[in-house]
Amino acid sequence: MNRPRNSTATLAGMAPEEERIALFLDYENLAIGARDNLDGFQFDLKPIADALAERGRVIARKAYADWSFFGDDRQRLTHHHVELIEIPQRMGAARKNAADIKMAVDALEMAFEREYITTFVIASGDSDFTPLVHKLRELNRRVIGVGIKGSTSALLPPACDEFLFYDSLEGVDVPRRRKGRERSAEPVAETGPETTEEPVAASLDDLAELVTQTLAGLQRTSGGVVLASSVKRALLRKDPTFSEPDYGFRAFGELLRHLEKRKVIELTEGIAKGDPEVGFPSEGRGEDAAFSLLLKVVDELEKENGPPLMSGLKNQLRKRQPDFSEKRYGFGGFLQFCKAAQARGLIEFEWDDNAGDYVLRSI
Repeated sequence: MNRPRNSTATLAGMAPEEERIALFLDYENLAIGARDNLDGFQFDLKPIADALAERGRVIARKAYADWSFFGDDRQRLTHHHVELIEIPQRMGAARKNAADIKMAVDALEMAFEREYITTFVIASGDSDFTPLVHKLRELNRRVIGVGIKGSTSALLPPACDEFLFYDSLEGVDVPRRRKGRERSAEPVAETGPETTEEPVAASLDDLAELVTQTLAGLQRTSGGVVLASSVKRALLRKDPTFSEPDYGFRAFGELLRHLEKRKVIELTEGIAKGDPEVGFPSEGRGEDAAFSLLLKVVDELEKENGPPLMSGLKNQLRKRQPDFSEKRYGFGGFLQFCKAAQARGLIEFEWDDNAGDYVLRSI
């Protein structure tokens, strides 16, 4: 039986307080991935160790490889108190499979024998570890993945609770062809690392939309106060690769304060120090203009051809305002947005059986 988990969270890592972490390194995957994708950059464990130190206490460190191929790395890893697990010399895929199997067996053995370990870090970009991640999460363990962007399979990050790209960690300073955090949606071939150019990162407008949509969902499901730590955890559940530094912010609290200045959200001091309550501003968040646009479009269409149907109405709004999105204002869908306009007394709508759709009218 797993022991109760500490539910207290901090903005720095959003993990429960005093996480007890076990680190498992698929060293060949990381070292070769860094060399081939980061312009010959020599893999260094320190950025990973520093990132994990911010999340909790690392009590086990194990690295798996045929160390005859990584003689110069052994001393550096020993300096970080890493236990080196020797994989017998075999050829090609046989050696790789031996390392993967040994690492998976050891991780599961530790999960069953040491229930006080709350978090497992699987440092590899290999999708073969996806079943291991699923099993650890079934055992109520938090799983953090670490990998090189160019050699990480697209299948692995979504399986984790959080995924850290090594290239983006503090202390990893390598030349980048283009700034960005998103990767191709296609899985990386396991036979070799991907070398394609990174796409441009998502904009702050996209981030604001994601945060408002997430906040609105948390308010609906919780029915009460939403803390900043809850927002961060929800964002990581939606996208385990989410990282505020990729958007230019040093911490999640700084990101929230920026969104507050833009009147996207509102922060108030919560019960837990350093974990403010997050809500929508009591004053308009810009949705007043969106509601006015809806009313204007409905009124125009009604005068031309009678009361419009809801299907196709959103496209009519986008003809007049190409970037229109109800999700930007925290609404889960266009129907919810129209219901909010009706609640404000701007429009009225009802279901029409003959049309098989909602019919809208201006008031």
